[in-house]
Amino acid sequence: MISDTRPVQPRDLMKKVEQVVAAIDRSDDVLTTIHSVIETIIHKFRGELGMSAGRLYRRDGNDYVLERGFGDAREAPVGLRVPVTYGPIDQVLENGAVYMKVGDRAVDPKLEAMLGVQEFAAIEIGDEDYLLAFNVAPGAHPEDVLFSLGILRHGLNQKIRRERMLGIFEEARKIQASILPRRVPSYGEFDLFGHSEPMESVGGDFFDYIPITEKILGLAIADVSGHGLPAALQVRDIYMGLRMGLARDFKIVRTVERLNNIIHKSTLTSRFVSMFYGELELNGVFIYVNAGHPPPFHLAADGTPRSLEEGGPVLGPLAAATYERGFVVMKPGDLLVFYTDGIVEAPKGGGGAEPEEYGVERLMALARSLQGKTAQEIVDAIFRDVERWSDGEPAQDDRTVMVVTHKAERAGLSATAAFPRPKL
Repeated sequence: MISDTRPVQPRDLMKKVEQVVAAIDRSDDVLTTIHSVIETIIHKFRGELGMSAGRLYRRDGNDYVLERGFGDAREAPVGLRVPVTYGPIDQVLENGAVYMKVGDRAVDPKLEAMLGVQEFAAIEIGDEDYLLAFNVAPGAHPEDVLFSLGILRHGLNQKIRRERMLGIFEEARKIQASILPRRVPSYGEFDLFGHSEPMESVGGDFFDYIPITEKILGLAIADVSGHGLPAALQVRDIYMGLRMGLARDFKIVRTVERLNNIIHKSTLTSRFVSMFYGELELNGVFIYVNAGHPPPFHLAADGTPRSLEEGGPVLGPLAAATYERGFVVMKPGDLLVFYTDGIVEAPKGGGGAEPEEYGVERLMALARSLQGKTAQEIVDAIFRDVERWSDGEPAQDDRTVMVVTHKAERAGLSATAAFPRPKL
């Protein structure tokens, strides 16, 4: 029996509940958190709410298994199994929290007597993974008990979900780290470099170097609509689908059309994907398909630009989308610049309600001024310039750039002899 049967002061009760919730935020892992919360509840609320003992149950199939007791809990067989169909459990799963007494129709008096219980409250946490049950002394006020446990349940569930999401994000980071190229391939007289910076921990941008044969190198860049975890998971599908398609079918258009169909049928998300894929031959011929991606551009050695636009719609929305090929010839001194819209749509820092975007023309002018530099120097300079343009403000989208330069000098060779027109 608790000494004072009057309802506790809501302000005092709320203050103690807030202290426990703050402790939840500072703890390290889920089980440590749960144990700490049970012990804290018994310590802080024994007087006001009459909670003197607690028990932790873990879901195992269609049962809840007793893990351990806390406080003044009577010893009961560890491993005791209680079916989910037991009345109080059924109600706590339905409502999140329950307060009951021996004598209530749904309560099994033999089971509760074995546990030493007359009145009890219970909460569900972790999406039904755990139940916390507390012995409550006669004379407690159910409203105060359920109010306090309801807030604590919310704090615990937030903590558990946060831990789970951190684990998922960590896995996504590992997946993305394994997808993005770790090394730049050495390929004939070409210099290549790419870099990607996600807006969040993981992102929806993607680039890749794909060896097709000794004389053909695949180059890809893609952007999944949105960002964060869902986009990162879709990137994995692009990576696998593209490489598997190229391994089975060396025709660019067919590979892109198959990938479009895969994304269209995907149940993971309704997102769409812009992608640019091309194949660079050792003789400088570059054949490509642009699937709705911001057009990369080719800069000739004399600075003449050409946007690489031939292709078709973004991947995903249309099951029967068709695509066309384009080509360009890379000559000594030329360069290719691939990018995602996070680069060209970067807003000017401090630009007011409708800030000016960085834009393709500015990117092209910068690339032209950097001709003769290495691919990495050009990529690094682009990122620095976009950062300067944004005045250091947080990115509003993932940012990716890939550059290819032709570093060879072939004096005395005509363009026709050195770079024959490809057969499309």
